[in-house]
Amino acid sequence: MEHVVQHAVTLIRERYGEPLTLDDLAQSVMVSKYHFLRVFSRVTGVTPGRFLTAVRLQEAKRLLLSTDLNVADVAARVGYSSTGSFTRRFTESVGLSPTQYRKLSLAAVGDPCEPAVPDAAPTATRSVRPTGSVTGVLRTAGAGLSTVRVGAFDGAILQGVPVSFSNAFAPGRFTLARIPEGTWYIHAVTAGGDGAAGAEGAVLTATVGPVRVAGGAGHPLDITLSPMDWTRPPILSALMGIAPQPLAA
Repeated sequence: MEHVVQHAVTLIRERYGEPLTLDDLAQSVMVSKYHFLRVFSRVTGVTPGRFLTAVRLQEAKRLLLSTDLNVADVAARVGYSSTGSFTRRFTESVGLSPTQYRKLSLAAVGDPCEPAVPDAAPTATRSVRPTGSVTGVLRTAGAGLSTVRVGAFDGAILQGVPVSFSNAFAPGRFTLARIPEGTWYIHAVTAGGDGAAGAEGAVLTATVGPVRVAGGAGHPLDITLSPMDWTRPPILSALMGIAPQPLAA
């Protein structure tokens, strides 16, 4: 049933500005919406609605950087009838308001490895009482050394502000300290390929989770980054320092 999900993802990427519903997507692939929801969530790791929202906000990020459209026009272009709702969702998912993102990200467009915001920004989460840490090894498919941003987030979509964040290298070890007790997803991102891992400038990512964090360090994670494919929702968090990529079907 993977082809069913791929067709739906293509439809989302092509028609994200329209008021697509679960019924619309299920009808487009001619299966029941309950079966479609189960299959889509299994293949992509998120629901169709969350995937659609991620695609809309990724396009909003691109429009904010590449056009002079005001926030209201950007919101309308990506399918939001309310500028207020768009701004709230964008701020929650990206970690910055649309205006802040446009102002602070423009300097990073020329180099997708440059942080979109100052590296000190994630320290705002340190007011949360820490109870544990996550350690592990980062790898890529190629032999080259890559700078990797790795963080602990509350969901399978890479969005919002990490509760713990670190710069590391692949291949190499990483540690995420001061993580509140609970269940988290570990996301890793790097920009740039070496031929074996992907084309030059490609974004490589990995997600591991859910990971239970308690006191001390748990079992070390082994994380291999690979080029993003059609099953992965777009990267929304500005704090991971990757400039928005063009949408691809």
